[in-house]
Amino acid sequence: MRRSDAVSNDVTIEPNERVDDLLTRRLHIIQSREVFSFSMDAVLLARFAGVPPRGRVLDLCTGNGVIPLILTTRTKAPIDGVEIQPKLADMARRSVRMNRLENRIQIFEGDLRLFHLQCGYGIYDAVTVNPPYIPAGTGEPNENPYVATARHELNGTLDEIIQACARLVRTGGRVSLVHKPSRFVEIVDTLRKWKLEPKRIRFVHPYVDAEANMVLIEAIRDAKPDVKLLPPLIVYNEERHYHEEILRIYYGNNDRDARGDQDEGAAKL
Repeated sequence: MRRSDAVSNDVTIEPNERVDDLLTRRLHIIQSREVFSFSMDAVLLARFAGVPPRGRVLDLCTGNGVIPLILTTRTKAPIDGVEIQPKLADMARRSVRMNRLENRIQIFEGDLRLFHLQCGYGIYDAVTVNPPYIPAGTGEPNENPYVATARHELNGTLDEIIQACARLVRTGGRVSLVHKPSRFVEIVDTLRKWKLEPKRIRFVHPYVDAEANMVLIEAIRDAKPDVKLLPPLIVYNEERHYHEEILRIYYGNNDRDARGDQDEGAAKL
């Protein structure tokens, strides 16, 4: 991810904002020092999630729209994003315009817990969500309200977020999320409570000998039990550079620029 000069003239970039590159400069995204920038978990989820070639796709907790933007490289389906914070929803909309993807992505500002009242039940073929990881009232509080909302369940518990996914996805549709392994059992129990059967699970480890610090889960609505535990995804090699698979996830098979970007902080783990 690098700062880009290739910015559309019809999109306003605020003084405290910057434009970063996605996928070796194929896409651009607006970010800001004032809010919580996307990190590796969003990129991994966008690459892991099962999405149909066509149909309808939804991203909840969309933030500045990074997941919908990346998903446009994997599907021709229209993609909706829902974000409760007005500033982030506005950034996402401007990033969509900057990439000239208005005919592919629509950003809604609102509460994901109520979104089914606006769009209807079971209308999406796939739903992705990168939710806050920390229950409200626990962990270190953050004075930045944007960061606090991104990290803590201030606008919906894990149960409420998964219930929203279940309301919005059709029978046989897929729900994919990224979360912390410490809540893995709670996540699986909650998915099954709302008739979302886990089908693919992959743990992400910073190093080969380190504990997992992320987990990617895909569930199918109203499916029978049958889960696949995928090989672990290792982020860094012994030289503390990205593993080849991480480079492919970020940049595909063309990783010439990726090798140069590794030490620029392409994304936080």
